[in-house]
Amino acid sequence: MNFTRWSARLPGTQRRAAARTETTAAATQDRRGESANSVPAARVEQLTDEAGPIPAVDELPVREVLDRVPALVALVHGTDHRLAYVNDAYATAFGVRPPGEPAREALPELAELGLLPLLDQVLRSGKPRTLKSRKALDGRSYTFTCTPVTDGDGGVLIFATDVTDHAEAAERLRASERRQRETAVTLQRSLLPQELEEPDDLRIAATYHPGGTEAAVGGDWYDVITLGGGRTALVIGDVMGRGVRAAAVMGQLRTAVRAYARLDLPPHEVLQLLDGLATEIDANQIATCVYAVHDPNEGSLVYASAGHLPILVRDEHGEVHRADEPTGPPLGTGGWMHASGSIALAPGSTAVLYTDGLVERRDEDLDEGIAALERALAGATGTPQVICDRLVRTAGVTADHDDDVAVLVLQHPARTGPDSDLFRNAALELLGGVEAAPRARAFASGVLTSWRFPTDLHDLGVLAASELVANSLQHGTPPMRLRLRRTDRRLIVEVTDGDDHLPRRRRAEPADESGRGIAIVATIASSWGSRRTPGGGKAVWCEFALPRATT
Repeated sequence: MNFTRWSARLPGTQRRAAARTETTAAATQDRRGESANSVPAARVEQLTDEAGPIPAVDELPVREVLDRVPALVALVHGTDHRLAYVNDAYATAFGVRPPGEPAREALPELAELGLLPLLDQVLRSGKPRTLKSRKALDGRSYTFTCTPVTDGDGGVLIFATDVTDHAEAAERLRASERRQRETAVTLQRSLLPQELEEPDDLRIAATYHPGGTEAAVGGDWYDVITLGGGRTALVIGDVMGRGVRAAAVMGQLRTAVRAYARLDLPPHEVLQLLDGLATEIDANQIATCVYAVHDPNEGSLVYASAGHLPILVRDEHGEVHRADEPTGPPLGTGGWMHASGSIALAPGSTAVLYTDGLVERRDEDLDEGIAALERALAGATGTPQVICDRLVRTAGVTADHDDDVAVLVLQHPARTGPDSDLFRNAALELLGGVEAAPRARAFASGVLTSWRFPTDLHDLGVLAASELVANSLQHGTPPMRLRLRRTDRRLIVEVTDGDDHLPRRRRAEPADESGRGIAIVATIASSWGSRRTPGGGKAVWCEFALPRATT
């Protein structure tokens, strides 16, 4: 094979040769014009002192040049890519290669890198191709550029540049990003509840999927908080932004939500407090959140939303409802008065709280994603965990999903048969007067006897009802109500009245005639608390854990 003739056809060679021809012709014409006239002595000396003419590229020994190139060069020809030439750098890297053999046998390192199909493409298309940063058998990384050579039966010039330093730097960067992501994911998961609280009246499941490896972890979170008196708070939120900072802000907000929930405030007041806290944490970072409270006595979900996606509820008939209003701006914006709404959650219903990663897609409108989730929820049955997994799977969430996903599913089961006997309610309206306390004691005694409670638990329940009613008669205003509720795990005694002044436990002096009722209730009960009711007034409650034999 005539290597010099092949090299003349490489890209750019012909253009450079034409340029050199034009330059030489112009120089010859100048010299002819000067010979016709007198030339100054200085001019003659200058021309005499100049260096000799620079040889043209075509006159250079091509093989000698390529032998000294630090990059790896190989030349193959024919459809079976028979080896015509390798330079010294190639031989140093992979050893001497015998010419005339097909590339599969003569250049096994190229076959190992998957470069042989690329040679076929270059030969067929007549266009150069590049394979970036491949690690070869010698442990170094190369970028291969294959250029077609159209002469005779055709060939391919293989040019490999050593990019090991760049590849190692890129790998160190990727490793650093992986460590940062792992740190953020670990922080995120550690800030989420490790085990969900299990309310008596609800079945709950949740899942969290971090974004794929190309996306930094976000600030999605969820929580379940038992408030006492049979009520449960459910929270889901999303801190805007990515990385450790978003996860840290999420952890602060989640901790604050749990603290505010213990105050047993209405949902909109909790969000109002969170809004101010979010501004103090980071004025440049906002978050969306839904805070909802389930009350089994009311059969509803009272909620407030700060820029978050609507809660979806599938009723006992399989129809899906969307809780759209009221919705305020995200947390951290300030200057907005949030409001609470309500949506029915009767026995047999299922509710879903979720973040935007479940329904938001770049090529779809957000409403289309929510509508698709509604259709998936309408056909999802089974336990909350089964429904949770099905919704995530239907939404197409995979390990390389581009956003975080958090989903919280809760069911209010419809209990029938023997199971329904473990969940009972009884209520008595109290009009006040001296006969209210004896009526309350008699009512509590009769109900607890019918529920077949042991004697000691029966007596404690009657005593708690008597003390709470007496406290309401002395410090509250009508209307008053005594409510007894039992679940499979506890007995709940609750008294409501029209006064919104919340009682507190205090130490009564020996000479005091009052102030011992709440102290007695707090001593005998497992827990107690009070809250303001939405329509005005308050509710004071206490709980007793049931022994296993009773449940």
